[in-house]
Amino acid sequence: MTGCASFTVLNHEGVLAVRGADAKSFLQGQVTCNLAYINDERSSLGARCTPKGRMLSSFRVLLENDGYLLAMDSKILIEQLTELQKYAVFSKSKLTDESALWSRFGLFKADDVLDTLGIELPTEINSTVHHNQMIAVRVSTDLVELWCKSDEGPCLRKRLLNLLPQAPLNTWQLGLIRSGIGHVTLPVREKLIPQMLNLPALDAVSFKKGCYTGQEIVARMQYLGKLKRHMYRFKWVGNELPEIGASLLSPVHSSAVGEVINAAETEGGIELLATALDDAVNDGRIYLEGNEKNLLELLDLPYKLDTEREILR
Repeated sequence: MTGCASFTVLNHEGVLAVRGADAKSFLQGQVTCNLAYINDERSSLGARCTPKGRMLSSFRVLLENDGYLLAMDSKILIEQLTELQKYAVFSKSKLTDESALWSRFGLFKADDVLDTLGIELPTEINSTVHHNQMIAVRVSTDLVELWCKSDEGPCLRKRLLNLLPQAPLNTWQLGLIRSGIGHVTLPVREKLIPQMLNLPALDAVSFKKGCYTGQEIVARMQYLGKLKRHMYRFKWVGNELPEIGASLLSPVHSSAVGEVINAAETEGGIELLATALDDAVNDGRIYLEGNEKNLLELLDLPYKLDTEREILR
């Protein structure tokens, strides 16, 4: 990713809508984040887990009129919709796939463009602004999501093209990697608990809101367990992107020590987010399966994994 401002069409994710009088109470019992803090001015990352605390999906959730919109990987959306509908029949909630109703754009270093569009978005991460039929969400210091209804999408894209170059999805993915934001996709579905994706450090897990599916396991790991695996950012000098879910190996273990969560091309190589055992990371000899002589280089994340601080939230 260069330092130049750009925008990307975010067509790799779908939008699951939960609407109705009981939308908030229904979702509150299903997801890791606390919907009490989500309003017109704030969105959140979150996840949905199995009873054993393994993540079925992760998403960004925001408030929109009479319900909530959850942006998640399109390949797992329909299954999540089907599963959630089994529980929604007991509440006044309606779940639908609204992917076709929304256009979403990812802006990189483009706050001046937001000003041109009349949007005053605070710098605080997860800040949200509804303005003139658009929704802007602060993802990180450099990244902003811009939502609009699909019938307005071509017009908004044309306006953005007059102000910014359009970049490929790789640019947005690289921005997420550098922001330390990983997402559940099909290859890693049901393999990870939220802490393995650093979700508490991203304000995506509440330990105070009460029960939700998988809450007992997630809370037990936070308060009583000693998690030995987290998500890290690496650089790899390779010729092609590793597949999501590809195994990480280390000479300090006889089996895989982690898996790739996301990867993107950059100047001089590839950057990736991957879960890994902490002791293997500390040893410093992690490599992708089949590339033993090409070690991964550990890079910084923009946040610290402070479990004591996370417990206070």
